[in-house]
Amino acid sequence: MLKIKNNADIGSSIDINAVQTIRRFALGTLGIIGFVVLLFTDSAWQNTAGRGMDETIESIGLVLMAIAIVGRTWCSLYIGGRKKQIIVEEGPYSICRNPLYVFSFIGAAGAGAQFGAISTAILVCAITIVVFAIVTRKEEQFLRDKFGRAYEAYCGRVPRFIPNFRLWRPVPTLEIQTSLVTRTFLDACLFLAAYPVAEAIEWLQDAHYLPVYFLLP
Repeated sequence: MLKIKNNADIGSSIDINAVQTIRRFALGTLGIIGFVVLLFTDSAWQNTAGRGMDETIESIGLVLMAIAIVGRTWCSLYIGGRKKQIIVEEGPYSICRNPLYVFSFIGAAGAGAQFGAISTAILVCAITIVVFAIVTRKEEQFLRDKFGRAYEAYCGRVPRFIPNFRLWRPVPTLEIQTSLVTRTFLDACLFLAAYPVAEAIEWLQDAHYLPVYFLLP
């Protein structure tokens, strides 16, 4: 873990907390819009010879959400709230600059899959990637301002999102902040909320309380 502070750059014009607030607001707004749309859509697989495929898609989605929860928790063991103080270069951060976000993409796909359609999994994942890509660029500017050439070198060596496993660097010891790890785990578990929500919508549609206007593949 590289502990470099450039006093000349500490006065960065990038407000990283504001960026994170915008991220949460954007994802929350898109989530509400998506929920309203999904109230009136259903999986096309339920009305074809491929009936049962929707359940397979949902099961795969559950696996993806489990991977996201475990993955985000694992990454938090390394970052531990130190992202703004040091450049973490070991463990998952040695193969990818934003592994927490990568696992969020996986979790988003899993959440979308709970609606029994491949298209919702792809769409929810794509929207999440777009939002995080915008946020990531702001975060990177903050880190460039603070760490200068050290961070530039890290960016030149490690990819932003697509992991390069050949770059793996272990760390002999970890200083773990249990409160942050626990919070990350609980936050990641929110992906699982997609399951009861999707099941409730499906029940309301089957009971004809909600009309279905669109079928999604």
